[in-house]
Amino acid sequence: MLIPRLFELDVVLELTVYMIMAILALSLALIWGYGGILCFGQSAFFGLGAYTYAIAVFNIGESTIPLLLAIVLPAAFAALLGYFMFYGRISDVYLGVITLTVTLILFNSVNSTAGPEFRIGSARLGGFNGIPGIPPLNFPGNKASPIDLEGMFYLATISLLATYFGLRLLLASRFGRIIVGIRENERRAELLGYDPRAYKLATFTIGGALAGFAGCLFANWGNFVSPTIFGLAQSAQIIIWVIVGGRGTLIGPIVGCIGIQWLTTALGANQPSGGPDWWAKIFANAPLILGIILIAFVLLVPKGLVPTLGDLGQWLLSSRGKRAKTRLEPKRAEEG
Repeated sequence: MLIPRLFELDVVLELTVYMIMAILALSLALIWGYGGILCFGQSAFFGLGAYTYAIAVFNIGESTIPLLLAIVLPAAFAALLGYFMFYGRISDVYLGVITLTVTLILFNSVNSTAGPEFRIGSARLGGFNGIPGIPPLNFPGNKASPIDLEGMFYLATISLLATYFGLRLLLASRFGRIIVGIRENERRAELLGYDPRAYKLATFTIGGALAGFAGCLFANWGNFVSPTIFGLAQSAQIIIWVIVGGRGTLIGPIVGCIGIQWLTTALGANQPSGGPDWWAKIFANAPLILGIILIAFVLLVPKGLVPTLGDLGQWLLSSRGKRAKTRLEPKRAEEG
């Protein structure tokens, strides 16, 4: 918690956005990793939360209600979308296509609102230019006490910890065990008397609420939001975080998110200004490097980084235990 006092402002800002994006990664970790719901449109709820906060705070002035709306509206949208998908018994492949299509529809819709007539109350949507100058969060009920950059770091840190441990408690509960059971064998869970559609809908709604909350924090972090938040690049990036970190874990997507975000920032900072060094240009091409990383993890480390490291650690411990046992056996034979 001493980071804001020990490091420069740019480092604090970078760490803050890492934590915000980690919350977004956890929202997909719940939906896909534990619920087994392939969602390519998590950025839809993320962007909806960001735009909801921006529009509401411009019209209301104080941030308490806009923050709640940024959580409730994406959750309600996820519940409505999930109801038609799950109770319509749409298969996993088509479910992924539908969520991706929803993201593209939102991107194109918001991107087409550049004229001055596109406004909601006193908030202009701005089209592809986005909404700049978003007022920051303030302490609940106190408009005159906004949260500064240092406060945003603390808020993002506390929010990430609360989300992580809250999801751990949820997954350790009866509800969590049931959604994991549904992921493993939906038909068996249905024969045991559970309604997979209702549990999937609840999981999808919780994930949408978490993504909306992350979107609200992101809008506060940069005081700006644009339609790119709904884009395909953002949607794909969230999937990559979970794949690289490891599905079926909570710490894995956090590690994958922070690692990929750091790598993207590092590659962006090292963009070549010119010259014949083609290797430097290749290694400075962030999308190319991220694509190679994704392919490598899918082919070579299908479980993800954290589960693979866990399996490796268990193998090393078991092998050490076996070696220690074989060393003791001759001594015992001699004593006998």
